[in-house]
Amino acid sequence: MNLKLMSWNVRGANDVNKRRIIKSVIRKQRVDLVCIQETKIQLMTDGVAKSLGVGRFLDWRSIEAAGAAGGVLVCWDKRSLDLLEWEEGIFSVSCKFRTVENGAIWVFTGVYGPFNKEDRECFWNELGAVRGLWGDPWCVGGDFNAILAQGERSRQGRVTSVMRRFAQVMDDLELIDLPLQGGNFTWSGGLHNQAWARLDRFLVSSSWLDQFSIVTQKRLSRPTSDHFPITIEGGGKRRGPSPFRFENMWLKVEGFKELLRSWWQGMSVSGRASYKLATKLKGIKQNLKIWNKEVFGNVESNKLAALQQVDYWDQVESERRLSEEEFSRKKEAKEGYAKWVKLEETHWRQLSRELWLREGDKNTGYFHRMANTHRRRNTMERVKIRGAWLSEENSIRTGIVDAFHRILTEDSEWKADIGGLNLNQISQQEADILELPFMEEEVHSALMDMNGDKAPGPDGFTGAFWQFSWEFMKEEVIEMFKEFHEHNTFLKSLNATFLVLIPKKGGAEELGDFRPISLVGGLYKLLAKVLANRVKKVMDRVISYDQNAFVRGRQILDASLIANEVIDSWKKEGKKGLICKLDIEKAYDSVNWQFLMRVMEKMGFGTKWREWIWSCISTAKFSVLVNGEPAGFFPSSKGLRQGDPLSPYLFIMGMEVLSVLIRRAVEGGCITGCRIQRGRGQAVSIFHLLFADDAIVFCEAKKEDMTCLSWTLCWFEAASGLRINLAKSEIIPVGEVEEILEMAVELGCKVGQLPSTYLGLPLGAPNKASYVWDGVEERMRWKLALWKRQYLSKGGRITLIKSTLASMPLYQLSLFRMPKIVARRLEKLQRDFLWGGGSLERKAHLVSWERVCVSKEKGGLGLRKLVFLNKALLGKWVWRFAHAKEEMWKRVLVAKYGQEEFGWRTKKANGAFGVGLWKEIMKEADWCWNNMVFKVGKGTKISFWKDTWCGEVGLARRFPNLFNVAAQKNATVGELWDQSAGQGGWNLRFIRRFNDWELTLVDELLQILRSQRISLEEDLAVWKGGKNGKYEVKDAYGLVTSHSTPMFPKKGVWVENVPSKLAFFAWEATWGRVLTIDRLQKRGWQMPNRCYLCGSEEENVNHLLIQCTVAGGLWGMVLSLFGAQWVFPETVKEVIISWKGSFVGKKRKRIWRSIPLFIFWTVWKERNRLAFRGGGGGGGACYTEN
Repeated sequence: MNLKLMSWNVRGANDVNKRRIIKSVIRKQRVDLVCIQETKIQLMTDGVAKSLGVGRFLDWRSIEAAGAAGGVLVCWDKRSLDLLEWEEGIFSVSCKFRTVENGAIWVFTGVYGPFNKEDRECFWNELGAVRGLWGDPWCVGGDFNAILAQGERSRQGRVTSVMRRFAQVMDDLELIDLPLQGGNFTWSGGLHNQAWARLDRFLVSSSWLDQFSIVTQKRLSRPTSDHFPITIEGGGKRRGPSPFRFENMWLKVEGFKELLRSWWQGMSVSGRASYKLATKLKGIKQNLKIWNKEVFGNVESNKLAALQQVDYWDQVESERRLSEEEFSRKKEAKEGYAKWVKLEETHWRQLSRELWLREGDKNTGYFHRMANTHRRRNTMERVKIRGAWLSEENSIRTGIVDAFHRILTEDSEWKADIGGLNLNQISQQEADILELPFMEEEVHSALMDMNGDKAPGPDGFTGAFWQFSWEFMKEEVIEMFKEFHEHNTFLKSLNATFLVLIPKKGGAEELGDFRPISLVGGLYKLLAKVLANRVKKVMDRVISYDQNAFVRGRQILDASLIANEVIDSWKKEGKKGLICKLDIEKAYDSVNWQFLMRVMEKMGFGTKWREWIWSCISTAKFSVLVNGEPAGFFPSSKGLRQGDPLSPYLFIMGMEVLSVLIRRAVEGGCITGCRIQRGRGQAVSIFHLLFADDAIVFCEAKKEDMTCLSWTLCWFEAASGLRINLAKSEIIPVGEVEEILEMAVELGCKVGQLPSTYLGLPLGAPNKASYVWDGVEERMRWKLALWKRQYLSKGGRITLIKSTLASMPLYQLSLFRMPKIVARRLEKLQRDFLWGGGSLERKAHLVSWERVCVSKEKGGLGLRKLVFLNKALLGKWVWRFAHAKEEMWKRVLVAKYGQEEFGWRTKKANGAFGVGLWKEIMKEADWCWNNMVFKVGKGTKISFWKDTWCGEVGLARRFPNLFNVAAQKNATVGELWDQSAGQGGWNLRFIRRFNDWELTLVDELLQILRSQRISLEEDLAVWKGGKNGKYEVKDAYGLVTSHSTPMFPKKGVWVENVPSKLAFFAWEATWGRVLTIDRLQKRGWQMPNRCYLCGSEEENVNHLLIQCTVAGGLWGMVLSLFGAQWVFPETVKEVIISWKGSFVGKKRKRIWRSIPLFIFWTVWKERNRLAFRGGGGGGGACYTEN
């Protein structure tokens, strides 16, 4: 089906000349339907409406203007659309259509949104009424007079209540906002058109979207009005043949491993190891294609055939009693259908790339729609390359291939030599270890660390294929590794690569708006993974503290903490400074290979290692996947691949040269940087921070610094090929900096301002500002709108909420204090998503959020309260400070705040809150230290009396009387240890002799000290109760949320392999939070209370699921099958707690444990059938349903 709709706020259609312009635009676009807003016509006539479109083939509906304002007109071509029904509202006109082409039924609502708050609420409710009227696929288009996000207006500002409300309504109505191509805004106004915003849009339901393989929303040129016309077009694009892709669902087919083994071992190939592997893989690929076509078959067809068999036996059974053999065949048919359903879910999960959500939870519909969403998002209808638009399929393919071939081809320009630079080096022993022969355990470990569901490269084989087949393929794989080790070679075809273009933003159209990700072959990826595992062990030896990416013990958050503390120091000291944020253009694609080899040589890497790396990066050949089909096959002569496990480590080696160049400029006095010092304490100077391709340089506000930095960057580009994109770079002044524009011109970049962002986190924002969380809230809303709840099981929703927290707020929560008002807003989003409903549709939140946010062991769902999670994450910094040695971030904090006597923590951060972060983090110090004890090493950093190092409390608290008479109250453990007496002993001194009653205390103290000794190791702070004495956020979260809760039968509710919807219902029932009639009455429902099943007792959860005679009959029938008798407890919770099954054998125990959950669910379904569909079956379906 093909369909094209248009929306345009024309700002008046009374003028004949203006109508001619509108008509010319409509005709040029050849739309099936157009919605015009602000007609400003109080009484629309047939003549006026038909003057805008296709004459006698046009039909229309409208709402009139109020005076000289407003008015909406919806016109359509009757040759394309048949009108079935229509509704007129105050702000909208809605039409239900049947598409002539294929008979599809859908609804369109044309809107003109009001300006004021009261009318806007009426508008949202009007849309809710339309949604309630028709449940068909829905498209809403027009001028909403509201924006959704900060980026939808030129002066971005803060997230407003109108934005939040709009997003909330969209979520309630389950509408999707599609990216806008052709521009970011649809309206401009104000003085000289300085204000721009996106007021116009189409919103669609997922069912409307599912009717098309491609849907695009575009902004057109505007020949009149201050609004741009927009179109939405749905259609299908014919795709070429897709490359072979191994289906992970095949791994679940019975006997598949033996089939693979027979194919593999049945092929005899001679030649070198990599050739044999490549040849055998081709044979396997051909066998799989034949087997899939002739044996396995189409999943959807097989599923339907299996369902027909189930229906057949159901029909036979309704007519007569089945024989034993026939009953067995019916059971086989059901099992066959379940098998194909599971395989289908695996298939769509693999295509969807939604790897956070597990299989087996009936989320096939969700996986299917997400796969379609990704396909639509990645489909390229047109692209702009070097200023020229390409829209024809072949020209797009050729243009993209030529562009990337050019990008990845090295020019022959002179390159600067880095021979004069001093780079950090690894030792000869470390270099030799890198070149040791590859061991089977090492290769297997790397293989098992790979994500088996990730998209495969040109060979088509996923990581799961190699993991599954390792036991009979490992010999050939290890032989390939030996070949590579000894001869530095492998078959070049194994290093073929697909380039996939991922849009960086919605509505991406220029080639630069797409990120090229490399899909490498499975065998090469394994080899690169092994090499990466080796090299990452020595990265801290060659990478300076200025870099924080891909080095053990360093984190991305470290750089953000340092940057904010530097700005805070400058501001509080009244100093002027400049922050230079540098953007590296096409970073990975531009690295010069000879430069990289020279860097590794200077760092001490051996010849064999460098030759290995050269083979890995120089033998790659690329094809670009354009709309799912490979295009081109070309080599490269520069650049690293995003998607190659080696690339991150090689890239930061290259960036180390920039770090060294900046340090040389500093040593030469050309760049000043920022000096941090507390009083007369030790100072530390910060000049730059690097994280992969993100660079930030701190300079004094002097033109000379900009000149020197500009030359440094030019020299780095000449050596490495890495160019600074000055158009995207900026200098940000701190304090009142004069001549800032002249300095920007000197560097060649633009001027920015604080607050800004760095590494995706706030930079220079006020400490307690809530607006810095607006971006997090927007991203969460966008995700929740993308992952609509109606396609997810309850288990899927829970997993989604957890994964959303992990990928969104968690990053910022780890460094910034979240205001409580923000936490409440984000948690409301999660609550509404979990339970359904929202501002337009109220649905019961059956269990309190406080209970939901405790562990499953304590009766919750394992979700987490953001305020407490924030405390646990910030507390980790207290722990890290105590364990850090010479890390840059710790040196900055020590220089700024000072440190206490033994260096375990900083001194108290005094003064006003600024933009620094440490003062807020230090609020967590007390509870953290209350949960830490010391492990004695040398004893030089532990106070004997005051610190907790033997027992649960410090010795001064345990023995206050002895402490009062101690001669050395501030002595360290080491100072009171006397090594001279044989094996050593304790030498305690007191200011007087002990009284008789004090001798018992002395004896008790000596008894404790008898098991304690010092050693040559360093003193260590240990987290009480943590695994291996380390701080774990999970453990810390448990401490800050600890409260007593009643016993909960977790194992009886969350039973393995039971569908999550059954377990979730049992969880609700265990807490008595099921919407039975008694609970509905408490919520204000006026209805008589009689059990729907037995009709004789009042309905509550315990009666319905346990005590009801109908439910009791089902319990009795099931128990009789096991030959068991049981006196039933009073409550659901007691049933689950006491459901032990000690008399059941091991094989049947898993079935036994799941029985209550299935009975609860069956009874509840039958109760709802009777409640909502009527019928007086008296619950008989409980017994007959299979």
